[in-house]
Amino acid sequence: MRLTILGGGGFRVPLVYRSLFAEPGSPGAVKELVLYDTDHQRLSVIACVLAAQAHSAPGAPIVRIAQSLDDALRGADFVFSAIRMGGMAGRVRDERIPLTEGVLGQETVGAGGVLYGLRILPEAVNIAERVRVVAPDAWVINFTNPAGMVTEAMHRVLGQRVIGICDSPVGLVRRAARAAGADPDTVGYDYVGLNHLGWLRRLESGGRDLLPQLLDDEAALASFEEGRLFGPQWLRTLGSIPNEYLHYYYFTREAIEAVRSAETTRGEFLERQQAEFFRRAAAEPANAPELWERTRLEREVTYGAASRAASGGWERDAEDLEGGGYDRVALALMRAIAHDERATLILNVPNAGTVGVLDADAVVEVPCAVDADGVRPLPVAAPDAHQAGLMLSVKAVERATIEAAQTGSRTAALRAMATHPLVDSVAVAARILDRAGIK
Repeated sequence: MRLTILGGGGFRVPLVYRSLFAEPGSPGAVKELVLYDTDHQRLSVIACVLAAQAHSAPGAPIVRIAQSLDDALRGADFVFSAIRMGGMAGRVRDERIPLTEGVLGQETVGAGGVLYGLRILPEAVNIAERVRVVAPDAWVINFTNPAGMVTEAMHRVLGQRVIGICDSPVGLVRRAARAAGADPDTVGYDYVGLNHLGWLRRLESGGRDLLPQLLDDEAALASFEEGRLFGPQWLRTLGSIPNEYLHYYYFTREAIEAVRSAETTRGEFLERQQAEFFRRAAAEPANAPELWERTRLEREVTYGAASRAASGGWERDAEDLEGGGYDRVALALMRAIAHDERATLILNVPNAGTVGVLDADAVVEVPCAVDADGVRPLPVAAPDAHQAGLMLSVKAVERATIEAAQTGSRTAALRAMATHPLVDSVAVAARILDRAGIK
């Protein structure tokens, strides 16, 4: 089986490769990993890290560097799309421009997410079109943010053969299960939302919902990230546990102040950190694996620093520093399809009637059954009025962004920016677009 990674020079690629070692000799295992990236220096460094990983893992998949997009896609069984148009410099702009107007600057949420969507969507659609021509039988697993928006745009080209993933929901379920004293691998759950906008509403073990008891236990809530992030009072008020990204919606002022008072934005930190890693690893290829691991750990330790600062300041738990959330979800998805092993995963897929307030083609983030026939969203409880309202509002923003990216319409871009719940003024929205050069 052949796996292609678009954005093969991405920092997280070694996590994916490491995960492939778990079943090197099993039927249907990945035999060849094909990497493609327009940044050849980054690609050569990552290839060096993979070579070191393979040295200690007999039977590891062969790694091949593709020379073009079509070369990368041809013959692929699965395609992981993990691209970043504009690099980290683009992310820095997406974060800093909104902050100059006093609104949140974040890679996937609010004004920053709209700006990134406008830049990334044309290339994501181009990839989908090339997959349809060159590798029509391949399954595309979309890592590219904003994942829900990008998956919906690609779905219009590829239909059911594109699936979006994110590690935030599965991380939330596992942390909540541990806090409730349950086995994370066996709990049932009810989760509904859009990418980076979802809620855990039920956590079941032994036929019993553990969530009410967990919400009443302040010590248990204080033992995991989302409990500390939102606080017991607000979680009990909601009656659910939100995805970590909803902190930007529920504590907007505090989040903006934390980001503005930090020495750097997250994008600026990663831009500097990754530039240093790739520079040193290119100069010292023998040390590339050690440099990568050290950089990866620093990246995980500092993840969510602004939100943690805004909620009282606390350190991430050791089990959350392992990384690899995306690759674990993606590999589980790939195994279920390739080996016809039924799995239940929270994924970004077309609604198909699962959430009644949204139309069938709207991409939602819900639990899904996965097997050789693909992915089917499972029934979930209807969202309450608050959840439905936010989902409808943000879905309208996503679709206006897709329209603007496809047509070049400034009107659609302004509608996307100005109607986002985290942008508080039409005039501010227009100035953000102007500063970003969107005419």
